Amino acid sequence: MLNKSTQHLAHMLTAVCLLAGLMTGAFAQSLDGEALKAQISGSDRDISDRMRDSARQPVEVLQFLGLEPGMTVLDVYAAGGYYTYILSKAVGPDGIVYAQNSPRALRYDEDRTDISQGDALANKIRDGQLQNVERIDRGIQDSGLPEASVDFVLVSQILHDYFNRSPASAYSLLVELHRLLRPGGIIGIIDHHGAPGNDNRRLHRMVQSDAEQVITDAGFIIEAESELLLTEGDNPRRSIFDPMLNRGTSQFLLRARKPADSL
Repeated sequence: MLNKSTQHLAHMLTAVCLLAGLMTGAFAQSLDGEALKAQISGSDRDISDRMRDSARQPVEVLQFLGLEPGMTVLDVYAAGGYYTYILSKAVGPDGIVYAQNSPRALRYDEDRTDISQGDALANKIRDGQLQNVERIDRGIQDSGLPEASVDFVLVSQILHDYFNRSPASAYSLLVELHRLLRPGGIIGIIDHHGAPGNDNRRLHRMVQSDAEQVITDAGFIIEAESELLLTEGDNPRRSIFDPMLNRGTSQFLLRARKPADSL
């Protein structure tokens, strides 16, 4: 028979184990793809964004990356909010989406429209009633987010701009995202396939192996890659803005994670 001290210790250990289990299972609910597709197909979403879905396959992308309801998400360079809207619906009322843009990016024209990216994002937040979205209209290095405060980071079609400016710039970005992610957190990278030897800076592309190297150098572990966004009809010698491609670029998709034992 256990004495009172031993019983007290056993109860404490049980409580600790239960707490650990709750923390581990905090996001145990997987993403319901069919429900999310229904949520992003309504008239409250911009029709031009809906037209992009067949090529960008956002629901399948987020399922591959492991996004779950209730997560805190950072949408890096959210631009006009294509993914911000979808992320907001995916994480639900218990989640948070930080839509980050630099002041300069907010002034850029939204693709194929006559409004700025900042206005396009504001319209999506208003029309979609995205109450779980918080805008960060500052550079990523000045986000104001605490260390280890984010569960999931999406870097969609922007890493090439940092890398083509200089590999050190891409490394600095990823180190900052590593700092913001909680241990065990996920980072998803999507970018346009570039070919070695091409002027990928002019073409706004990136060689996948270069992306993998800088991601690894920044302290992440690459868990998986997907062929979901591969496109056979792409021509890597053409700019991603070439009308002949009609947005049909081939893109790589990587899921990486901050090690659980990272500080």
